[in-house]
Amino acid sequence: MPENDKDTVSQHVPILIQGDLVVIYDGVCKLCNAWVRFLLSHRLPPHVRFAPVQSHEGRTLLEHIGMSADSIHTIVLFDGQRYWVRSEAIFRIMRFLPWPWRVLALVRFLPLPVTDSLYNCVARNRYRVFGRYDSLRTPESDRPDRFLNQ
Repeated sequence: MPENDKDTVSQHVPILIQGDLVVIYDGVCKLCNAWVRFLLSHRLPPHVRFAPVQSHEGRTLLEHIGMSADSIHTIVLFDGQRYWVRSEAIFRIMRFLPWPWRVLALVRFLPLPVTDSLYNCVARNRYRVFGRYDSLRTPESDRPDRFLNQ
């Protein structure tokens, strides 16, 4: 399964507007929803959109890249042609944040096995430590079309 910026997706996905980046996240995870609220509060560019894993759109995008929405335990950044998972996705998203948050993207220069190990540790324990919602949550947005499922 391709998981780096050199791997490409062969076809355009019809639910995407060309140039959009989509952050696919766990919509029932309290930590994931807090991350999305944080990103929205820092006014990401309008072409960065969101789709919960539990939505039709999130599932469609994951299936397009050969990932199962039923067993996903990671965040995915999808640009229509390429995608990134785990810590690589986080670091690429952070590049869109304003100063001083953008500087945290420099952590991407640490070895990927180290950053992914830390990411996986948090991902495995996110429900136990941070909790989960009983149903899908969609954080408030600065634009009505910020989420693909709205």
